[in-house]
Amino acid sequence: MRKLLALVFALLPFVATAQESPEATEADSVAVQKLLSGFRSKINFSKGTGMPIDTLDVNDDRIMVVLCDDNTWFYIRNLNTLAADSTFTDHWIEDVPNAYADVNLENLPYRNTIILADSLSKWTCPYCTKVFSKFGYRHGRRHMGIDLPYSTGTPVKAAFDGKVRASMYYKGYGNLIVIRHENGLETLYGHLSRRDVKTGDWVRSGEVIGLGGSTGRSTGPHLHFEVRYKGFAFDPQWIADYETGKLRSNVFVLRRSYLSPTSHYVPESLDEEDDVFGGDEKIIEEEKRIAAEKAAMRWHVVKSGETVSAICVKEHVSQATIRKLNPGMNLDRISIGQKIRIN
Repeated sequence: MRKLLALVFALLPFVATAQESPEATEADSVAVQKLLSGFRSKINFSKGTGMPIDTLDVNDDRIMVVLCDDNTWFYIRNLNTLAADSTFTDHWIEDVPNAYADVNLENLPYRNTIILADSLSKWTCPYCTKVFSKFGYRHGRRHMGIDLPYSTGTPVKAAFDGKVRASMYYKGYGNLIVIRHENGLETLYGHLSRRDVKTGDWVRSGEVIGLGGSTGRSTGPHLHFEVRYKGFAFDPQWIADYETGKLRSNVFVLRRSYLSPTSHYVPESLDEEDDVFGGDEKIIEEEKRIAAEKAAMRWHVVKSGETVSAICVKEHVSQATIRKLNPGMNLDRISIGQKIRIN
């Protein structure tokens, strides 16, 4: 039986090529059918509708091959094996957004190569639109994701295959879903009007997991979308263009410096080879620069009777600078106690 399976796997790529490639000749197809004739008769292959009829194990116990009744095949994940993997057991806490509160940033590697999409994994943009509010600081408070505006009731899709770690109502997030993925990332979907998956569910990329809304601390209907590694959020725009819905690359090199709240996506700022092969010294220098910028930040706390104009005079800064440093802030509506960045 093992010899038979070995023969099948040796021939499967040729079957796929002969059936799916427009360049395959009729002679190629006939040759493949002759080679498989004995095998087909044993498992009762017949020209069918594409319905799965059997599964076969491969050397990797996380993956299985599904055989269909029309002589085609495809890969699937073995969820029983995946569920026991440390990715889905370590730091698995189901009632908090961040399950890695005890992980120190300094203990993470300077770079980590993450596969975002391959023959088994794909990416789906949760919702395609222009980013309304970006990653970083907003109104003096950390904004650990991006905001994608939409109408209440809009379907929200899972970005990657994964397992739901949390599905709950949580403070400012409102209705929140957290999905952990095999590549070690977690994606968070906040302010939903409805959650359609529960903790422990396995979801596929592109599957609708809920509906958009404005629950929690929200000024209007939008999706708050985060991407985290070991509990540390980084700018989701590093991995995808949300207006087009496309990944920037199938493989992403996550620098530790990206995990800083002041690190933003910079279009085409880094050469791919430098990303992969560059020395750690460059990343250390970047971390030092970010730390210095953060330490140099100055904030003004709004007092009773103050206006933006008065603050600008007092702090010797222009309104244009205030607007640039505080994206999304309404200069005509500031409140007592509000923190405004001034440099």
